[in-house]
Amino acid sequence: MATFVDRVVLHLSAGDGGNGCVSVRREKFKPLAGPDGGNGGHGGDIVLVSDPQVTTLLSYHRYPHQTSDSGTFGMGDNRHGSNGEPLELRVPIGTVVTDDEGNELIDFSEPHLRYVVAKGGLGGLGNASLATQKRKAPGFALLGTPGEKLDIHLELKTMADIALVGFPSAGKSSLIAAISAARPKIADYPFTTLQPNLGVVQAGNTRFTVADVPGLIEGASEGKGLGLDFLRHVERCSALLHVLDCATLEPGRDPLSDLDIILAELEAYPVAEGEIPLSKRPQLIALNKADVPEARELAEFVRPELEARGYKVFTISAVAHDGLKALTYALAEVVEQHRAAELAAPVAPRIIIRPTAVDKLPFTVRVEGGTYGNIYRVLGQKPERWVAQTDFANDEAVGYLADRLNKLGVEDGLFKAGAVAGSTVVIGEGDGVIFDWEPTLTSTAELITAPRGADLRLDENQRPTHKTRREIYLDRMDAKAEARAELEREREAGLWKDEDTESSN
Repeated sequence: MATFVDRVVLHLSAGDGGNGCVSVRREKFKPLAGPDGGNGGHGGDIVLVSDPQVTTLLSYHRYPHQTSDSGTFGMGDNRHGSNGEPLELRVPIGTVVTDDEGNELIDFSEPHLRYVVAKGGLGGLGNASLATQKRKAPGFALLGTPGEKLDIHLELKTMADIALVGFPSAGKSSLIAAISAARPKIADYPFTTLQPNLGVVQAGNTRFTVADVPGLIEGASEGKGLGLDFLRHVERCSALLHVLDCATLEPGRDPLSDLDIILAELEAYPVAEGEIPLSKRPQLIALNKADVPEARELAEFVRPELEARGYKVFTISAVAHDGLKALTYALAEVVEQHRAAELAAPVAPRIIIRPTAVDKLPFTVRVEGGTYGNIYRVLGQKPERWVAQTDFANDEAVGYLADRLNKLGVEDGLFKAGAVAGSTVVIGEGDGVIFDWEPTLTSTAELITAPRGADLRLDENQRPTHKTRREIYLDRMDAKAEARAELEREREAGLWKDEDTESSN
């Protein structure tokens, strides 16, 4: 059964928001005293926390599906729903979190860091919160939005001061067992160590950690053997200790060739930008298995050449505990120098800023070809959230959604994209919410068809000015006066007589 896990995929589901409530307050002698529906509670977030007491991802390997609590629905009498409890997932220091596409979300290089990896859904507003001067008694409420659902990858990179590197069966597990209280598995066959082992070493007043990681072979940087499973645990170490086997019986192997192969693999392994390459970090050499006479002779033979390369060399025997004290004090000195350099270096506060782009539009309209014509897909955080909050069984709620989309400029965006009445519009990715678009016409401009660069409205009579209306009025009055004068002349000529005059005669 596995006891150490350094890679795991988590399937996260943040809590959903609770629905808002539709309610009308009823009092004695006041049957309809106004809306009093409460808001729904927010869903709980899922938070990752780096904890020094956690050393493995084993618990998440067994339970990869994690879900936080959902918010409760609102109730009448302005009673709001309760928020869902956030779910805290504690991970070891040194855990790197990435998404499905390999993008790094956060690196837990320090203790007690917190990162909200999945946000809970928003609670829906009750009809009391939706009341306005124009809409005094809403007959609808908003639904709660679903929480985020995503998969993340956790990768543990061991946090230790010293990393023991070397070929399989070089004696790394025996060495860490001799200088610390760690009890790794020790056997006389290669690749005994299949998982990193940490040990705490006390040398004088200095305490530091040593990592015994799986053995390294040629081609490890390309994935051979345990390959990357080994090398990624070396990334966080401040110094390396090469454990060279001086008693190997394999043909073609000796401490110098082993060291050259290991250095080549360290040189080929890529590290993150801003980090020191593995081959450039402080390195010491331990010529192990000196309790064997032939091994001690070989160690004394290669020691001058290794020292000529600039390495500090120690002849040790992990089994006989020979030379370990000098080695641990030398390691402690390297660790103290590294810690002093870190303290002297200015540390900027960790500030994560994710500003919204100035030119970012609240939504976009994407035209997609379909079997029965173009499909106009509206994408944007606000439109998609508003659709999720809408109860489509309530006509008033649908009208409220239409007003919100119109104020955001969705109708204008659809017109510019070429949509006409009856076009298929989808809001959101995938299936989304599909409907036949019926635009709200504020003029007949959308229905006018004319050649490109022409506008038929320009040919219509414009609204008359005050001077024009005055001229028209005066012309009309002059025409009436001329008509009366013409009638008078005809009467005087005897062409017709007044009825009153005839009756008197």
